[in-house]
Amino acid sequence: MLTGHPPFAGGTTYETIKLLLDTEPRQPRLLNPKIDRDLSTICLKCLEKDPKRRYSSALALADDLDRWLKHEPIRARRTGVFTRGRKWVRRNPSIAVMAAMLFALAVPLGRTIWKSQLIRQPLTTGIAVLPFENLSEQDVPSSNRWGQREDATAFVDGVQDDILTKLARIADLKVISRTSVMEYRDKRNVRQIGNDLRVSHVLEGSVRRSGTRFHMNAQLIDTRTDTHVWVEQYDRDLNDLFAIQSEIAQKIAGQLRARISPAEKLAIERKPTGDLVAFELYSRAISLPPLSRTGSFADAQQSIDLLNQAVARDPSFLEAYCALALSHDQIYFFGLDHTPARLASAEAAIQEAFRIRPNAGEAHLARARHLYNGYLDYDGALAELEVARQRLPNDPRIFRLTGSIQRRQGHWEECIRYLERALELDPRNRNTLESLGDTYGGLRRYAEQKSNFDRILAIEPNDVAAKAERAFVEVNWKADTGPLRQLIDDIWATNPAAMPQIADRWLTCALAERDLAAAREALLAFDEGPLGVDAVLFPRAFVEGTIARMASDEHKAQLAFTAARAEQEKIVLAQPDYGPAWCVLGVIDAALGRK
Repeated sequence: MLTGHPPFAGGTTYETIKLLLDTEPRQPRLLNPKIDRDLSTICLKCLEKDPKRRYSSALALADDLDRWLKHEPIRARRTGVFTRGRKWVRRNPSIAVMAAMLFALAVPLGRTIWKSQLIRQPLTTGIAVLPFENLSEQDVPSSNRWGQREDATAFVDGVQDDILTKLARIADLKVISRTSVMEYRDKRNVRQIGNDLRVSHVLEGSVRRSGTRFHMNAQLIDTRTDTHVWVEQYDRDLNDLFAIQSEIAQKIAGQLRARISPAEKLAIERKPTGDLVAFELYSRAISLPPLSRTGSFADAQQSIDLLNQAVARDPSFLEAYCALALSHDQIYFFGLDHTPARLASAEAAIQEAFRIRPNAGEAHLARARHLYNGYLDYDGALAELEVARQRLPNDPRIFRLTGSIQRRQGHWEECIRYLERALELDPRNRNTLESLGDTYGGLRRYAEQKSNFDRILAIEPNDVAAKAERAFVEVNWKADTGPLRQLIDDIWATNPAAMPQIADRWLTCALAERDLAAAREALLAFDEGPLGVDAVLFPRAFVEGTIARMASDEHKAQLAFTAARAEQEKIVLAQPDYGPAWCVLGVIDAALGRK
């Protein structure tokens, strides 16, 4: 009566009965959209094939109709997707089983295809500024300031880095960080680069420096079609260098149709320094390898020396002060010189940066790292990072540090989210990928940790250290040293020169298996000085004592532990506020029985 049609309408009696058995009644609203939804629901409940799902009596039906007439909520519930699906399965069990089997096969197949990157998301509109080619070698006299080819290369890299930095200030653009583009110095397959970095365009070019002049060629290329979008050549005086870099950045933004705010335009047009020699010194400093927990103190000190020379020439060189603060903070944080004097040096550089430009994103980022590295002031660092993010929208360091803080505060999922955001802007950054892997390990999500090492090995397939770390996941996950030991044996057989790169995992594996001969060999693979074992520095004598005790040579063990304590005590006295040094001293005391 509601629609003018029966619920099951076949051409013959047989067809009507078959429809009744094999199908569900049609929604009244499909035949007459003017029917009220609740009234349609009441009608369908009356037509339910299962008696338990129909109204239990005419009185119950009358009660629901009365509720509908009074505009009150009815008791019947609309049939949802899952209910209709369940009914279909009951009617078609064979087809349902087949569909379930196909789904079970499709899920792992789909994951395999996705991980193999046969299917990938469309390229994001963004840009990677590739290292510029240095054509200055024949023009650089042998009596130049440093007399080294790499100094000319550092200058050209500085030109590239400044253009990249200017573009990265534009919030409407995705700009890949310097770390991820430097490996493409000698590679020019732009389609592959675009696919690797997930960007639609790359900027490449060359610089030839001759006396007080320079010649620069720049070209913007669409990675999807390998076609040149924009090409420009400049032949100018060196004093025009920074103006040209600003011009290039703005022209590229225009080609990519990126909106530039007045504040961003001002930042792009601002010169980093007015002194070209200071710029060269700064470029050399930032080209040095970054300091890590077991990194080179010599490189860090050389960077500081170069930056001190740069700011001496130009006391208003903000970026140099920020880089100087970072070098001091890292030396302090990693325990290479965990002293108040080192912390004060970092603070002094930051104060100079704020003196020059208090609202600079770089200054706020430097202070955030200082609060994190020097004082473990996480809330203070997060506040500074929020200010920095507003001014440096494409700086992956902001997201990486935010992720590290979130992890230390116990916000693990937020940490992963921020680290993945950092990797969008710096997809080939080894430190960020390792930090993400550490996070998965801390969550005991070992399968994802292994997959993360696969990402690293996709970038550096011959990296033996990454292979060792991937194999070490099995030790933490399943207490299985087999894969790690097999890898160590393979590297020893095919590439023995690489053994120092995996010395820490080699030693850990040998000690876990109580293989004294392997432990002694692993110890020889370490460089002189403290040993980095699981990111903590131990005196070599402590490991020697551990091996001696495993060999039941207690006299030799006591001598080694005593020597280790004397060495570690000096470190603690020199750096009384450095927690890891005290931890190592405590472990040594435990070995000596000094509980």
